[in-house]
Amino acid sequence: MKLILLGPPGAGKGTQSRLLEKRYGVAQISTGDMLRAEVKARTALGLEAQSAMNAGKLVSDEILVRMIADRIRQPDCAKGFILDGFPRTTLQAEALDAMLCEQDIELDAVIELAVDAAALIERISGRFTCAHCGEGYHDRFKPLMNGTCDKCSGTDFIRRPDDNAETVQTRLGAYNDETAPIIPHFRAKGRLHSVDGMAPMADVETHIEAILRMVKDDQRAGSNTGSSDRV
Repeated sequence: MKLILLGPPGAGKGTQSRLLEKRYGVAQISTGDMLRAEVKARTALGLEAQSAMNAGKLVSDEILVRMIADRIRQPDCAKGFILDGFPRTTLQAEALDAMLCEQDIELDAVIELAVDAAALIERISGRFTCAHCGEGYHDRFKPLMNGTCDKCSGTDFIRRPDDNAETVQTRLGAYNDETAPIIPHFRAKGRLHSVDGMAPMADVETHIEAILRMVKDDQRAGSNTGSSDRV
């Protein structure tokens, strides 16, 4: 299973990636995490990326795609992978397509978590996590009970400084300007599927599972139609 999850910050890509990772034994690949790991390990690619960052530049698409190419050759990607947070631009999507073609790898699906901007701002600006185990909470949708984490009983919690309405609005604007245009790119390839990202987490998971079953059925029948209808 080889997937891309698309959606703006806070749409639930990380949560759904972890659920899929656990269910199917595939690797979740977050380019941010991957980049930090490469830099920390001082690999050749990591040193290239560090050099660019030290010069105040963005890490090039070419370096990122090479990192992904190396990453998907690792043993934990034998059953597949989920790209979370990449590609972010049409140029990145095209570079990724070329790399996968070179490796004779075909994506099974690109799943977009579609969201309502106003509701997403409310979702993100109220969230916080347990400092000990990372369990997520929300002021409105998942408040604390008795002031303690219901998973580990911790009492220390963290709010990201950028989880406020103004910053979230800026991040959504950047997504709409840079990343949303790649949706037609994947739709044209017959790989795009759209899910209501504002639905309850369990419903989103169920909808994604339905898409994956459909894709598998199409592959077994030898005709992967890649419908773009919302599930």
